[in-house]
Amino acid sequence: MNALDLKGQVALVTGGGTGIGLMIANQLSQNGAKVYITGRRIEVLQKVAIESNNALVPLQMDVSDKESILNATKVIENSDGKLDILVNNAGISGLMFPFISDKSAPEHATLGDSLFLRSSFDQWIEVFKINTFASFFVTTGFLSLLEKGARSREGGTSSVLNISSCAATMGLGMSSFAYGASKAGVDHLTTTMATEFALSNIPVRVNCIAPGAFPSEITGTRDELNGYITKIPGVINSPPMLRAGRDHEIGMAAVFLSSPAGEYTNGVILRVDGGLALVNP
Repeated sequence: MNALDLKGQVALVTGGGTGIGLMIANQLSQNGAKVYITGRRIEVLQKVAIESNNALVPLQMDVSDKESILNATKVIENSDGKLDILVNNAGISGLMFPFISDKSAPEHATLGDSLFLRSSFDQWIEVFKINTFASFFVTTGFLSLLEKGARSREGGTSSVLNISSCAATMGLGMSSFAYGASKAGVDHLTTTMATEFALSNIPVRVNCIAPGAFPSEITGTRDELNGYITKIPGVINSPPMLRAGRDHEIGMAAVFLSSPAGEYTNGVILRVDGGLALVNP
């Protein structure tokens, strides 16, 4: 038995058309799963699907809209009758304020006033809506299909993976108070969902991956990220690896947690950050 084999399983990755979501989607597919990639921009998803030789299935879905989530569940219900793996990856950085850590910036001299004037409740709500709230609504929206997936394999479980960030446990703001706080919410949501599902005898495991510096629309291309990896804005110390994370490093972490090899792993927050959080307060 290949414990990492995902043949016969159906997966869905939100924000799967770019960055970490695409890295995970590709690795799940390479290990045998049928993988839906979702996002608001259908043209991006369709382009990626063509580039993958149709190994990935594009499905338009807005993770912040309940009707859109329900429409996606109906598509998968009609096509596959179940879901085995859900990856809640969609996320945004929100407004960044480099002057938080740049003590030479004029705004830093009046930090409280600068942040108060440049921030709004709506900005914070948007970050939490996409980064935190959506994981709850997408998971609960697909939970019945995930249960069907688990019960299709004797003694098996389905897998939910929430994508957080190493910023969730770092004391540094990394140029944004809202982003780290929203990802800390993802960590706690992971723990509470894993606990409540287990106590309710729902055969769906919930784990979390907390990435560090990986190429994405937020951080830039691999070359760009490697170019400033020793001077990441808002970070005191560089990651010990002195490079960006590679596709298979985040992808195989997702495969392990979603595969038979990870059946005994539940409620875990796994940092895949090259040690970035280890060397920063």
